Amino acid sequence: MITEVERLLKQLIGLEAESVGRAVVERAMRQRMEALSLATDTDYWLLVSRSSSEQQALVEAVVVPETWFFRYPESFVTLANLALKRKAALLGSRPLRILSLPCSSGEEPYSIVMALLDAGFAPAAFQVEALDVSARVVELARFGHYGRNSFRGQDLSFRDRYFAATASGYQLQARVRDGVKLRCGNLLDSHVLGGEAPFDFVFCRNLLIYFDRPTQNAVLDRLQGLLHEDGTFFVGPAEASLLTQRGMRALGAPLTFAFKRAVAPPELAAVAPVIAPAPVRPVPMPQPPRARASMTPAPESVARLDGAASALARIAELADAGRSAEALQDCERYLLKHGPNADTFYWMGLLNDMAGQGDTAQGYYRKALYLEPEHVASLVHLAALLAARGDHGGAQRLQQRVSRASPSGVKRDER
Repeated sequence: MITEVERLLKQLIGLEAESVGRAVVERAMRQRMEALSLATDTDYWLLVSRSSSEQQALVEAVVVPETWFFRYPESFVTLANLALKRKAALLGSRPLRILSLPCSSGEEPYSIVMALLDAGFAPAAFQVEALDVSARVVELARFGHYGRNSFRGQDLSFRDRYFAATASGYQLQARVRDGVKLRCGNLLDSHVLGGEAPFDFVFCRNLLIYFDRPTQNAVLDRLQGLLHEDGTFFVGPAEASLLTQRGMRALGAPLTFAFKRAVAPPELAAVAPVIAPAPVRPVPMPQPPRARASMTPAPESVARLDGAASALARIAELADAGRSAEALQDCERYLLKHGPNADTFYWMGLLNDMAGQGDTAQGYYRKALYLEPEHVASLVHLAALLAARGDHGGAQRLQQRVSRASPSGVKRDER
């Protein structure tokens, strides 16, 4: 029955179950069954397949927000600079239009507002539209009250400017909340955002990674149609290669993952599915990319492979030195330059694991395994993470996969 539920979620929101892990879908289904006092999978399927309200409740159980204010801070600096130029080009003829989706609990669209206010924009000079499939997180965004987990990084000066401390967290000022129009909706629904004027900036970060290739293409077609011909598209680091393959042009600003709209619709290339966004334990070191033994690579291919191997070696060196923030930045640069790669996702998982960000780490380990199902290092660390969280069954299944992937066992790091 879990397979039918996975298919339903794909139909409803485009979710590829493998991208988040089937255990996540199953856990959400069990939560709903318990809430409804249903004893069997069949009983639940009969209900959810016919009830739109239960389908929404299932989506709410699956969608778990993982975001914070000014995530990828460089992108907001770039947004402010581009917005000033765009404002000058429009000569005050209309407010700037910005779209943020999925907006989750509001950290991203509110970061956009704060960045523009800091850049000197009057509230009336821009409009931010924010969309998410989860009604629950949209309501959280409307309330505008946040705990410590929403504030990460070293520069939290914006919190003093735009929030009031409360007994349980921080309340966002009304002038920031008023700058965002929040709505619940599904981008896959053709009626959602229908008839909207083009947007000057679109933020769609860490959404495409959860879709299969056809859904990725459909969503990108829709979003490119919503973007002004002179507009800018912001995506997550794992999604940058998708836009490049569609003919969009990267701005080249480090760690912004910003692209200009394609002037004419490109002939779509075959886009490989990309998988959507934590002390160091001894690990089997991931091997750098290798050319196939049966092929003689061209000189430029050899240079590219050498560059990728060097970048991965630097990431490992930074991680071993405890320079996690720099290592994560190098991972993001690698994804932007070379595209999705299991080894890079593994390092991002490990670095988040080190920082105590278990949910984020688990997501990156799963992304690595989506691209390379027998990636031993990811199997080992994801198994350890699941065991530490009490999921001993999931850990045991992963350990069995390790045995199959590496019959002689996992070699210890002897360093």
